[in-house]
Amino acid sequence: MKMKPAQLDMILKELATIKERSPFYAKKFADVDMASITDQESFERLPFSEKADLREAYPLGIQAVPDEKIVRIHSSSGTTGTPVIIPYTQKDVDDWAEMFARCYKAIGCTKLDRVHITPGYGLWTAGIGFQLGAERFGAMAIPMGPGNTEKQLKMMVDMQSTVLCATSSYALLLAERIAQDGIRDKLALRKGLIGSERWGKKMRERIASELGVELYDIYGLTEIYGPGVGVSCQYNTGIHCWDDFVYMEVIDPKTGKTLPDGEVGELVITTLQKEGAPLIRYRTHDLSSIVPGDDCPCGLENTTRITQLVGRTDDMFKVKGVNMFPAQVEEVINSVDGVSSEYQVMIDHLNGKDIMTVYFECETSDPLRRHEIEDAVQETFKNRIGVTIVPKAEGIGDLPRSEKKSTRILDNRY
Repeated sequence: MKMKPAQLDMILKELATIKERSPFYAKKFADVDMASITDQESFERLPFSEKADLREAYPLGIQAVPDEKIVRIHSSSGTTGTPVIIPYTQKDVDDWAEMFARCYKAIGCTKLDRVHITPGYGLWTAGIGFQLGAERFGAMAIPMGPGNTEKQLKMMVDMQSTVLCATSSYALLLAERIAQDGIRDKLALRKGLIGSERWGKKMRERIASELGVELYDIYGLTEIYGPGVGVSCQYNTGIHCWDDFVYMEVIDPKTGKTLPDGEVGELVITTLQKEGAPLIRYRTHDLSSIVPGDDCPCGLENTTRITQLVGRTDDMFKVKGVNMFPAQVEEVINSVDGVSSEYQVMIDHLNGKDIMTVYFECETSDPLRRHEIEDAVQETFKNRIGVTIVPKAEGIGDLPRSEKKSTRILDNRY
């Protein structure tokens, strides 16, 4: 992707004083002559920053402004290891709200919409981000937070919520409960804004069909701002990311080399206006590609488009010597007739061998038909990925549902 002149100007302005403002970058760029960074090519020679760097800087080593300018912190949603703490100035909060407000506008919301927010609040950026954006945009925020599905459904009906904000896992759980309770005709939902985890085609189709809504992807991560960095539009040409706030690169995750537009690799993001914790060439571990060209029928300007996430570099798992990603499992599931969207992989090591069991939901209870579907999943998996699995067909709703992110891969070998 070619860096835009305005982006280069903002990056050079940031780099000019970053060592003086940030002990973190003074150390990281100790051997770099910042005056030598003058264009995109020289910028792309700067070292990457990674989550491990931010963990090493715990709690506030990444901070690049005096304490009196910090109004808030957030932390990534990971549950293991040292947490990553990101400080925000008031401008950071305002900029985040502005980006998120653009997302609501991009998906066709109006100030008459009622935005039903189910992601979590607190240190996690999700819930408060959805609320900030709705308030800045001018729509009514209904800040439910996660859990208590009975109350969620009651408020959806009573408040006539029109926009559902959720993880794909919780959106599916709500869709199934709405169908089970027979209350769809009592709802006013018309749009779903879904983020936090990748989701496959069949899952998307199920949620859209059962809720009767248009679905949109929202992208973001706590280290950058939170959700709202980008959003898809009605034409599904990719996720529009706001060029005046972030600069996107895609690199080969093994070599670090910048890849051409259209090639899948790891997203690298540089913040352009962030004060509290600016990030320069931050490796997200998210796998995507930059959509070539600037034109989209929706008419959104000043955006770079990325494709829906394929997965994460750290999602990779290895069975019988074969490296694979959850996205490949989803592709197999999506390709077999009679298989629904939900699956779970269980990996065990028994009698000196790896055993990979793939549980999936299917739309029939007939034992013979289930056996045929199991054979089809096993054959497709072997042909496409090169591993022989143990296929297990389950009924719709038999696999676990989650109010947050679903756990798809359970590795019991370690």
